[in-house]
Amino acid sequence: MLQEEFDIYNEQMIKIGIASRQHAHAQGLWHQTFHCWVVTTSAEGVSLLFQLRHPDKDTFPNLLDISCAGHLTTGEYPEDGLRELQEELGIEATFSELYPCGIFKEENIITENLIDREFCHVFLYKSNQALRDYKFQRSEISGLFFIELEHFKQLIHGDRESLLAQGSVMNDDIGEVIHDSRRVSRTDFVPHHQAYYDLIFSKIESLISNFDGL
Repeated sequence: MLQEEFDIYNEQMIKIGIASRQHAHAQGLWHQTFHCWVVTTSAEGVSLLFQLRHPDKDTFPNLLDISCAGHLTTGEYPEDGLRELQEELGIEATFSELYPCGIFKEENIITENLIDREFCHVFLYKSNQALRDYKFQRSEISGLFFIELEHFKQLIHGDRESLLAQGSVMNDDIGEVIHDSRRVSRTDFVPHHQAYYDLIFSKIESLISNFDGL
């Protein structure tokens, strides 16, 4: 199997070369990723879709994270990240349907030999699709959960200790996706910088009038 290769950048996001995925993460080299948050609206308010990372993932297994995310390989552009929506969630979307949030520079030092430095191209995608209709990639994702935006904001800002997440998970014992309701705290989520979440929150607020009038 061929090793994925990434375009590598300096801190000013100027391309300086190409490296394998393994080398980029071992050396902490800057590369590009695609992030897309699925936003749903209803009479009750706004919710975000979170994926539950598969237990076999090499980083942050069994934690809740961005609806959809993936690396951009050599020569790819942000619009190529649409494949992640299709592969991970079964969503067929066009690039014009995404709401750009900008580029966020994020660094995670996970271990001494695993340093993830990313230029994250962040987007929102509006969908009122029912949870049961998502076809998630079971090799990457164990489940999907909706979380109310206001409750999540309160959690991130330290105004509440936990919240209720409603979703569905893959039950390997019976080979079926089943309903799941769980109370989660900040430690149940993949860590992201406060500024990253504030970017998401502010962009949702600025676009809320476009979400079917809510």
